[in-house]
Amino acid sequence: MKFKVLLLSLLLSANSFAAEKTVIRIGVQSGGTVEWELPALQDELKAKQADVQLDIQHVANAEAGKIALQSGAVDIIVSDWIWVSGLREKGADFTFYPYSDISGVLMVPKDSGIHSLQDLKGKRLGIAGGELDKNWLLLQTLAKQQQDMDLDASVEKVFAAPPLLNEQIKQGRIDAVLNYWHFATRLEAEGYRTLIDGRSILQGLGISEPVANIGYVFKQSWADQHKQALRQFLDAGKQAKQTLCSSDTAWQKIIPLTQIDDEKTQKRLRQNYCAGNIEHWGEAEQQAAEKVYLLLHKQSKQALTGKSEQLQPGTFW
Repeated sequence: MKFKVLLLSLLLSANSFAAEKTVIRIGVQSGGTVEWELPALQDELKAKQADVQLDIQHVANAEAGKIALQSGAVDIIVSDWIWVSGLREKGADFTFYPYSDISGVLMVPKDSGIHSLQDLKGKRLGIAGGELDKNWLLLQTLAKQQQDMDLDASVEKVFAAPPLLNEQIKQGRIDAVLNYWHFATRLEAEGYRTLIDGRSILQGLGISEPVANIGYVFKQSWADQHKQALRQFLDAGKQAKQTLCSSDTAWQKIIPLTQIDDEKTQKRLRQNYCAGNIEHWGEAEQQAAEKVYLLLHKQSKQALTGKSEQLQPGTFW
């Protein structure tokens, strides 16, 4: 009898051990792209019987996410590699895995007389993200290189939150807006015209390879301790994106999370979201990121990147 009890106890312990999953705490912003993906990602983890359980923790904004990651309150957030390199320069061991290469868009009204960067002279330009926004810095670099134009001095800058900038251009208070892609998508669906987007800016600067704009950020030491779980999470994320881009049924499930009601905007949002998928991330793409880093370093006069003239080793996982 004692033997049977012992055997049963061992079996229960084994089953309990097998059922244990690695918990990954991920910080996400409400209404952000990552939040849209999570239901599909969790479906993938479940379908593959992955040894991963997500603990989703909502953060108020990007800065709150960074604080949560640095304090150890979460294991993963989505952020940018410039920030990661800056942290590594100071001795931290955070690293970056690409998530999307879609970036900002410069939009104007459909009937606007603005057809080039030169046409922006004397105009009111709305800019999301502040003086050190990467899109704004690279746009200034392009204007200087191609047209010897000091864009910063040529326009009346209006800095505001992305939704407010969209409202201001609709009300005619600004003439053009450099906004994040999902807010630009809303304008696009209403007939506003794209003057130039992030990819075209890079191409104009001689960078043809796609460069990830944002990605998953986590500690290298944490990744070393949870290699299998992290790989399962990242693989599930890739598959989730593919599913959302290929399955209308899967996409319909997440539409409420986008907080968009009209079908035309939903369609545009899906197209642009899928266009940002990272198809390849190797040496060529990382070298392209190095070039972007140097451009940002020069244009921001070190304010964005810090003193280092090159990306820190280990920035990319």
